[in-house]
Amino acid sequence: MIRKGRIVFAVALTTLGLGLTACNDGEDEAVGQESPSASASAPASPAPSSDSPSAEPSDDASTAPSGDVAAPGTKFKVGDRAVLPFTYGTSKKGTVAVTVTAIEKGTEADMAPFGDKAKGMTPYYIRMKVENVGGTDLSYSSLRLRGKLAGGAPTGIILIGDLPGKCDSETAPREFTTKGASYETCSLSATKTDPIAVASFEEGDAYSDSPVLWTS
Repeated sequence: MIRKGRIVFAVALTTLGLGLTACNDGEDEAVGQESPSASASAPASPAPSSDSPSAEPSDDASTAPSGDVAAPGTKFKVGDRAVLPFTYGTSKKGTVAVTVTAIEKGTEADMAPFGDKAKGMTPYYIRMKVENVGGTDLSYSSLRLRGKLAGGAPTGIILIGDLPGKCDSETAPREFTTKGASYETCSLSATKTDPIAVASFEEGDAYSDSPVLWTS
């Protein structure tokens, strides 16, 4: 896989079914988990919902969310609740509320399942509660936040997967179809340098350019 001029190599670990990828220019590293659940968590290109005639296509970067939805670039503290637009795949679209409850530091030893290329990496566990605010069918969807350094700088590491028992990336339950339904999940991030102090929501073009951030 090639991303913006960086060549990424994949290594399969047969014992745990994990894969580890790293670029060759020192700019970025990615640790990935090759499993059906990991691949299913990556949303396809969003499409406008036929159930909401007023909804704008989410790939229209010029359209900003309105009302009670947090605008791109809004900053929160850990423990705050942010209402956000959410699209998963091509058929699920709605509004969710995300509360980041903790950004917890793990230990380098926790990264052992990802293999030798994860040596020197310290994991951080972004724990959150996700609520269905719009009442649309978002069952079996998944939402991920990315860890950032203080001030919002990237870590240089992209992780795909989770660490069972320490940071479980849960999908929404079957009942996540009504207002008020909720579940808890965890996003795994890691750094080789400064501590991770920020959780970042980057779903959709508007938020990828100007994420919503929670700081510890």
